[in-house]
Amino acid sequence: MKLPTLRIADLAARLPVLQGGMAVRISTAPLAAAVANEGGIGIIAGTGMEPEELRDEIRKARGLSDGILGVNVLFAVNRFADLVKTAISEKIDLVVSGAGFSRDMFGWGKDSGTPIVPVVSSAKLAVLAEKLGAAAVVVEGKEAGGHLGTDRPMRAILPEVRAAVQIPVIGAGGVIDGYDIAETLRLGADGVQMGTRFAASLESNASEEFKRMYVAARPEDVVHVHSPVGLPGQGLRNAFFESVESGSHVDGEPCQACLKRCSHSFCIMDALVNANRNGDPSKALVFCGECVDRIHDILSVPDIIRNLRREFALA
Repeated sequence: MKLPTLRIADLAARLPVLQGGMAVRISTAPLAAAVANEGGIGIIAGTGMEPEELRDEIRKARGLSDGILGVNVLFAVNRFADLVKTAISEKIDLVVSGAGFSRDMFGWGKDSGTPIVPVVSSAKLAVLAEKLGAAAVVVEGKEAGGHLGTDRPMRAILPEVRAAVQIPVIGAGGVIDGYDIAETLRLGADGVQMGTRFAASLESNASEEFKRMYVAARPEDVVHVHSPVGLPGQGLRNAFFESVESGSHVDGEPCQACLKRCSHSFCIMDALVNANRNGDPSKALVFCGECVDRIHDILSVPDIIRNLRREFALA
């Protein structure tokens, strides 16, 4: 069985894999470019960046790859519009909106010819997104890492979305290997989004401790943290998680007012910044998908893709 081409608007990815946009600064230019060079869609996570930093990352990625590159921005951040408009001004190939979307962003996409791809967790939201002008939708279930919009599995939601919309549908959550890709496509998806597997890659900007936690993870280590964003966040149990859950955590830095709405239970941006190579691992929130225990090694992106192709052929 041959992997199909994923078509979104005028884009055609010969590998039907959209790399997840993992913030803060986990999926940066090197990872996005590596995925794009393998025929997939490489994604830079813009959440937590300033517009000029995002501009620099896009230009750096363009210098490393002539493949398909996109930007993912969490709708909950205050700089959402600035970041999306910056990406569009840099002629990014597509924009993914996580944890919500607005009518305005589809207008920006239409005016510039940039495909807008929102993340949704129900057929109702997918239908609304299509009416507003979405070029495709990412259907994310409870298996995914990071902020979750549902407690239902992707494998239950995806067929409902497929029956409700005509635009491309991309399955996200629990996709670790080529067998998962085959299963998701059989459910009606046009492609998949993969984050957790690529977080544990050589090109990922996650800290070495973050990557080692992935490789050592057991199913019981995956937990939900009560994020100040207002959504549960799926990640790994560590000292930081324990301090937040016990109520003993105290933020040392002043609030940056980075979110449109925030419970102020802890600083989500600081916690995610500390998960990357330049952060403090002892203060890091380590997001992951619920199938992280199936990752047993840290590989280069080309090796990961080679394995995906081999597994898909056997599925």
